[in-house]
Amino acid sequence: MRVFEVWAQSFVSQPAQQLISVRFTTPEPECHPTVLGILVIGNDARQFIPGNYIQFLRIDGTELGDPIRDQKEITGSLLDILRVLDETIKINISIASDITSYAREIQKPDYPIEALWQLTRNAIMHRSYDQTNAPVRVYWFSDRIEISNPGGLFGQVTPENFGQGVTDYRNPHLAGVMKDLGYVQRFGYGIPSAKRALTKNGNPAPEFVLETSYTSVIVRKPV
Repeated sequence: MRVFEVWAQSFVSQPAQQLISVRFTTPEPECHPTVLGILVIGNDARQFIPGNYIQFLRIDGTELGDPIRDQKEITGSLLDILRVLDETIKINISIASDITSYAREIQKPDYPIEALWQLTRNAIMHRSYDQTNAPVRVYWFSDRIEISNPGGLFGQVTPENFGQGVTDYRNPHLAGVMKDLGYVQRFGYGIPSAKRALTKNGNPAPEFVLETSYTSVIVRKPV
């Protein structure tokens, strides 16, 4: 298959044993690119994993049918996606000034950036890459943000213990790479950290929707 041969050649340029040791290719003699390798260092991962992108919508209103202010598909290697996603979140946060409640001006964002970073990274890390072409979705409405990813809860994580530090990983090696890259501080930390940041900023607690085929979280502006 010509397309696969092109992929294989892109991996050959790097030392084979190094790629095998980090699970980016299968063991010799085949040395075929793995899904992890395609996601992390592939030049066009969507050619093989069509759902490997983030659909970002900035909506001027509270419903999907309202005018769209901005939209983009964030794609590329894992590092490209994480970098562009972080930048996209940063430029869409609004900062309000409060000069009535305090003796000095206080600047307060409508959403704490730390919480959004944690929740979107969680969506990438825990999403299903099998039997679906759906992307991670970040829909930014005027009153809330909805973040959803294909794939329900996995392993020992249940609706009862979700978000309480119990961890299990659909994609353990991807989680390890994200930790090594510095995008994950420690496993099981993301959701509790996001909750604390939202509370500190005055936002309501995040609302989670846990279905068998997808997981989503709704983050609302401060009351």
